[in-house]
Amino acid sequence: MSEITAPSATPAIMAWPRKDGRKGIRNVIAVAYLVECAHHVATKIAAPFEDDDVHVIGFPGCVGNDYSQYMMEAICTSPNVGAVLLLSLGCESFKKRQLARIIEESGRPVHLITIQEAGGTLSSISEGRKWVAETRHALDQQTKVPMEVSELVVGTICGGSDGTSGIAGNPAAGRAFDRLVQENATCIFEETGELIGCEHIMARRAATPEVAEQIMASVKKAASYYDELGLGSFSQGNADGGLTTIEEKSLGAYAKSGASQIMGVIKPGMQPEGKGLYLLDVVCDGGLKYGVPNITDNQEIIEMIACGCHLVTFVTGRGSVAGSALAPVIKICANPDTYKRMEGDMDVNAGRIVTREATLDEVGNEIYELIIEVSNGKRTKHELLGHQEFVMCYKLFSNEIERCAIAAE
Repeated sequence: MSEITAPSATPAIMAWPRKDGRKGIRNVIAVAYLVECAHHVATKIAAPFEDDDVHVIGFPGCVGNDYSQYMMEAICTSPNVGAVLLLSLGCESFKKRQLARIIEESGRPVHLITIQEAGGTLSSISEGRKWVAETRHALDQQTKVPMEVSELVVGTICGGSDGTSGIAGNPAAGRAFDRLVQENATCIFEETGELIGCEHIMARRAATPEVAEQIMASVKKAASYYDELGLGSFSQGNADGGLTTIEEKSLGAYAKSGASQIMGVIKPGMQPEGKGLYLLDVVCDGGLKYGVPNITDNQEIIEMIACGCHLVTFVTGRGSVAGSALAPVIKICANPDTYKRMEGDMDVNAGRIVTREATLDEVGNEIYELIIEVSNGKRTKHELLGHQEFVMCYKLFSNEIERCAIAAE
């Protein structure tokens, strides 16, 4: 067992209150395009506000689907979002008025610009910039309120993995998760396509037999999906970094979940029903339809944000420079050589475990403490560098019909 102990007095987190009772650790204005044709206008609107927490997000498809609809509804009402500007071309199939209504009902300012009706590119940019400037000023007048650690929702992913990820970065992130769970926070880990071979181990940690069955089924589905696709979640970079098989990679990826009981299995856009640790199943239901389940690490981050995550820890061995729109990403570097080369992009040097300069528990505590600091306003490296990556593609999940999590009561 790890020796993760809470401090005698955790520093108070100050956050922005939301109408639904949640609190945000950032107060972002999202400029959301609802079809790729509106992407350029959205980018131009946000350009003058580079340092003002105005982030461009969006869905590129002209034909909408249920996944993109409920994902955008969840993202635009996630805790870190304070207001939303919607950009529509005008002839796409996205249910933009439904999205605007849901945002308005959440208590957030929202404004919809339809480019074809507004007079084109320049007039839409002018209208959008005016609204963003006025809304940014109004949001900046809001007062923060205290937030408990137990109110945090934290996700974790790994990417650019190598041989050090599973022995340093991921288990250290798992130690931080264990400590958060001890303090009654909500934690989410993924990805079922990179947990193949670990399903029996995870099932033994399930809170109920039903959750154990769901864990087994979700990993089986992922293995079947990748078999049908003809490839696995294993890259050339993984091999160059010393990993040999998907099983080896899975064991390393599994370590970031920590050792806590798994309370439920959720899918993108679903909010965990309780506190504790949850597994996020990101692989499409119903067989091969849209290709690779997550085309980049950034889509996994976005799906975690849609599940309510305030921030995400990102373990990497080979190095990743990507961050995310809407939520801070804490970059944990497992490889000491990579950290030396890319220190400007990394928040935590877990490579000290490899060089025996620190223990897993020490780095786990460091990650936990940084999570609290970032929740209280400290900027991560990717935020300081201006990384605001956002990816969303087509997907299909059976819970688009009945969206409920299997979770322990």
